Amino acid sequence: MKNIVKLSIFSLMFIMISNNTLLTSQHDQSVPKEWWYIPYPDTFNPSHINKPLSFIHVEGNKFVDEKGNRVIFRGVNISDPDKIQKNGHWTKKHFEVIKEWGANIIRVPVHPMAWKERGKEEYFKLLDQVVNWASELELYLIIEWHSIGNLKTGLFQHPMYDTTKQQTLNFWRSVAFRYKNVPTIAFYEIFNEPTTYNGQLGRMTWAEWKKINEEIIQIIFAHDKKVIPLVAGFNWGYDLKPVREDPIEIEGIGYVSHPYPQKTSAPFEKNWERDFGFVADKYPLFATEFGFMSAEDPGAHVPVISDEEYGKTIIKYFKKKGISWTVWCFDPDWPPQLISDWNYTPTKQGAFFKNVMLNWEK
Repeated sequence: MKNIVKLSIFSLMFIMISNNTLLTSQHDQSVPKEWWYIPYPDTFNPSHINKPLSFIHVEGNKFVDEKGNRVIFRGVNISDPDKIQKNGHWTKKHFEVIKEWGANIIRVPVHPMAWKERGKEEYFKLLDQVVNWASELELYLIIEWHSIGNLKTGLFQHPMYDTTKQQTLNFWRSVAFRYKNVPTIAFYEIFNEPTTYNGQLGRMTWAEWKKINEEIIQIIFAHDKKVIPLVAGFNWGYDLKPVREDPIEIEGIGYVSHPYPQKTSAPFEKNWERDFGFVADKYPLFATEFGFMSAEDPGAHVPVISDEEYGKTIIKYFKKKGISWTVWCFDPDWPPQLISDWNYTPTKQGAFFKNVMLNWEK
């Protein structure tokens, strides 16, 4: 009798536990986890990368590898990974073609609107993929916050670029934490094109812009001291004249210019030297956007209208000054285009820069 009672009690307890487990399981499925269950973010795990690249660092006015060899980067901009994925072409092949064109680096623009709409965790899945593909193909990367406007006033040229200082700081905090010590990502370009748009976006001085950049760089370096932050000049990323008297007061960085053809006039080399080229005598300099197209081409606009003569002149100048570069843009939609379709047919400028990259060492 005692055994029967014990068995009955045990059976009842089992039923109660089972029912409670079922109810808990149903509750977990129907009710979102509370905020105190949100886990800390994860870092990218590079252990599966079979061919890790050399870390790049700054020595004087040069980018150098771990052996001390100077590296001149030449490559392309892709369009936003979110766009490419939605176009149905987010595959390793996209990057294999770029490698076949002779590039050794790719600039990856992240638009604030795409970052917000996709969400950080989902966007990181895209960036993880590009890190994996680039590592396999031995291509370096620039991750870049692709906004255009005035970060001080919070006014921007188009809704796709809308951001805030806080969001920008958080973006770089998150990215630097996730990709710490991943040599494939050699550069973080802090902000694409700062501009006041001739006063339409409010006022901002170089001293104010410098202070914002130094704050962001300190956050990046607090997470990852092996990456190189890049700082852009005014006038949509073109003008670096203030650097002559008031440079960024942090070591281990580089500067950026976007010398599109209509940013200045002849004599080009003299004016480039005045506006940005002088920086390369003392600091590493990277032309992360430039390019050309004919006035009749789809999407043609100021300041990108020109021809191969501009291309020849600026490549000659880059070689003379030791300036690294990534041309805009490896996409059939975003002008000036390097390809005319998703079969990767080169445009006029695409054919020109493909030839330059393939024959760079010759």
